[in-house]
Amino acid sequence: MRFPVLLLFLATRLAAAELTLTITPTWQGAPLAVPSVPVRNKSDQSLRVTRIAAIVSGVALGRPDGSLVRLDGQYGFIDAESGRVSVALREVPEGDYAGIEFQLGLPPVANHGSPDVWPAGHPLNPLVNGLHWNWSGGYVFLALEGRWRTTAGAERGFSYHLATDARVMTMRFRSDFRIGHDTTIALAIDVARILRDQKLAEDDGSETTHSGSNDTLAPQLAAAVERAWFWLEAKPTAAPAFAQANSAKPKKTIANASATPLAFTVPAGWPQPALPADNPLTVEGVALGRKLFHDAQLSGNGAQSCANCHDPARAFSDRVPFSRGADGKPGARNAQPLVNLAWNPAFAWDGSQPRIRDQALAAMTNPIEMHADAAKSAARLATHDHIRADFAAAFGTPAITPERIGLALEQFLLAQVSADSRFDRALRRETTLTADEQRGFELFMTEFDPARGRRGADCFHCHGGPLFSDFAFKNNGLAVRGIDRGREKLTASACDLDKFKTPSLRNVAVTAPYMHDGRFRTLEEVVAHYDHGVVRNATLDPNLAKHPRAGMELPAADQRALVVFLRTLTDARFEGSRSLRPPPRGDRDGAGPHSSPSQ
Repeated sequence: MRFPVLLLFLATRLAAAELTLTITPTWQGAPLAVPSVPVRNKSDQSLRVTRIAAIVSGVALGRPDGSLVRLDGQYGFIDAESGRVSVALREVPEGDYAGIEFQLGLPPVANHGSPDVWPAGHPLNPLVNGLHWNWSGGYVFLALEGRWRTTAGAERGFSYHLATDARVMTMRFRSDFRIGHDTTIALAIDVARILRDQKLAEDDGSETTHSGSNDTLAPQLAAAVERAWFWLEAKPTAAPAFAQANSAKPKKTIANASATPLAFTVPAGWPQPALPADNPLTVEGVALGRKLFHDAQLSGNGAQSCANCHDPARAFSDRVPFSRGADGKPGARNAQPLVNLAWNPAFAWDGSQPRIRDQALAAMTNPIEMHADAAKSAARLATHDHIRADFAAAFGTPAITPERIGLALEQFLLAQVSADSRFDRALRRETTLTADEQRGFELFMTEFDPARGRRGADCFHCHGGPLFSDFAFKNNGLAVRGIDRGREKLTASACDLDKFKTPSLRNVAVTAPYMHDGRFRTLEEVVAHYDHGVVRNATLDPNLAKHPRAGMELPAADQRALVVFLRTLTDARFEGSRSLRPPPRGDRDGAGPHSSPSQ
């Protein structure tokens, strides 16, 4: 009796297809690129849409007989700016269908569960979607942001974040289609239907919603979102949705097979990082990377190590706005701290380097930094037997190459995890924040929305979550100095003018000076900038542009509380610690010049 059931099960498995939903943003039927060109609403206000990002769940397919095929547990993330507009669905039964429905949002269990359960690359991993509210709980279901121009010509911003269990949006389509082996359903969301009736307020600078309980705008926008969708077509997929992922060859591991594995522990509640598959951490690899980080032989003239500009006692940052390179020339940007790099999607202020190893070698070969020929540095290291032995222990061969230097440095820096500040201990209930520290945290996590009685500091948009950064590239309203045009130099896109990577605020109290050019010496100056010093310009982030021109004008006591809170983010391991310093010179077997970190 069980044999036919087994055949039916196998037949169903063999008939499963891959379904791709593609979602095209439009404005009154015309494709809408993001960031967009100026468009106009019914009030004749000029708008530019800079962000459309959403979480997709609850996909269900309707059969002609009225039954439903539910694809529960499969999720998608769309982000129009990055061109991620497809949702791939597996194990979809082939056959004829009469409709489809899905949701923007999540069921309560997924919405309020810990984000650390989602693997690297998963649509619900906060590093992928940038839509998790962390300590506030839950995800943003739809983020719709942009810029607009007042009747007086002033640039403002709008930031609409639809969230909470009450704001799940459901889209339903009635259309006959067939799912074969691989099928694509093309849909469109007409953003004009969401924004055209929304007259943006010019008086209080609070054109925003975060779906609070007393927020009347959020349900209006959610209802408009549900009415904004259009069916385009269903057709065979040109290439299987998962073909590229399935055909990719696994990366070859470069580490020594006999090296001692070193476990990478993700702190509780933190997102799972995408660690390099070809460079697993080992005790020997991290130890070698630590030695190389402090070895001046990596520089062209043997006078400078990585630690000269990235002091372990200052969370691997420098004390000056622009570090001086091996030849004494000042750099063009402030030396960034080097902790929690495992969670960073790209490196350098403009994101020009995709991996830590690439950034390490770029610093070595940069003519105003270490000014080295990587091959010559490798050859210099190879003249020391004990260094060759260290490479053999880490990589299974004594041969020293620029690639292996980069890999060793990458292992060492991946191992630098900062997750034990006073703030972390308070979260774990091991200590208690003072009243001022707690007030600063509340301000940090509260929207500035005077129209609804909220006068927070609005920090969490860019610095929310345990990593205290979204790692996005943003214009934060600094007055332009010099010719550094930020990420635009890399992308050649005017939309990226004056945008720089959001730095983490962990250990921020010991990483002064601040900003990409080190212009602010103190945290008080940083807070003052965001409170009332933001400069308006064409690429200013909408979450800053939505504030009044006079700024937030927080009371002095609140500004002090913010600084007090930021000081709770210091991890003692990265403040004045000697645990990461190089061994005494006498232990180096006369290996050549080695510099100590800057003091």
